Parts: sequence; structure tokens; C-alpha cells
Amino acid sequence: MSVAETVRAMFAAVEAGDMDKAAALVSDDFVFSGPVPEPAGKELWVGMQSLLLAAFPDWSFNLEDIKEEGNKATTTHHITGTHTGDLDLSPMGMPTIPATGKAIDLPMEHAEVTVEGGKIVKMHVADVSPDGGVPGILKQIGVEMPPPG
Repeated sequence: MSVAETVRAMFAAVEAGDMDKAAALVSDDFVFSGPVPEPAGKELWVGMQSLLLAAFPDWSFNLEDIKEEGNKATTTHHITGTHTGDLDLSPMGMPTIPATGKAIDLPMEHAEVTVEGGKIVKMHVADVSPDGGVPGILKQIGVEMPPPG
């Protein structure tokens, strides 16, 4: 599988709710960074994707473009979904938010993804908008982000 195919397959696996396949496509030392306060490892990232998919069953990355260069790919995507399930943010020290029925449409993002040995080892969202990530999700479903600390 090419770098771009690996990245596409991982996004598609998450959207389909196949977390075993998504987890198999990322390395054990995978690091996700950008829209999170601290870089996240494989277990936390896969777990958060599961929780987001449970809250937004129609979660879509809307992958619009992917460019491959060597063992890296750059993606252009924007996340959409409808909040029809409870959003469990306990891994972030926050409460569970009951379903609101509200749709989200986050700003366009660009991610830099590195693939080694057929697995994604790093994903960095390069241009994090203040209206993106979990803060953007909370804003769009009408929940205030709690103050840090």
C-alpha cells in the first residue's frame, strides 16, 4: 500500500467504526499532535476516535486532497458530523455531554502524516483553528469549554 493509500485507509476505517483496522494502520509508537494540549499516543488517539464516533455516528473527515512525497503525506480535510450520541470527554477530565442533535462542520485542516513500514507513525495537524478540534466541537454543539486547570 502506498503512503496515500495507508492514510486514506486509516481515515476510512475510523469513519466506518472499524477501530481494530484503524489501530492496525498506526504504529505502536504513533504520535498525534496539533489540536491537543499534549501529543497523544496510539491508545489515547484510537480511544478518542471511538468516543467521537459514538457521539457523532456520521463522523466524516471529508478528505478533500492528499499529496504524497516520499514517506509523508499532506491531507486537506474538514470534519463533519451530527451529535446524536453522548460525548464522553472523561479522558480529557471533562463530563459526558448528552446528545444535542446539532450538526458540526469544523474548519478546513491540513495534516502532515508520516508512514514507516506501512504504518502511520506521526500525524500533525499543522494549522489548528481556534474553531477546530474539541473546542470547536463544543462551541458548535453549544457547550462552553471549561477553563484550563
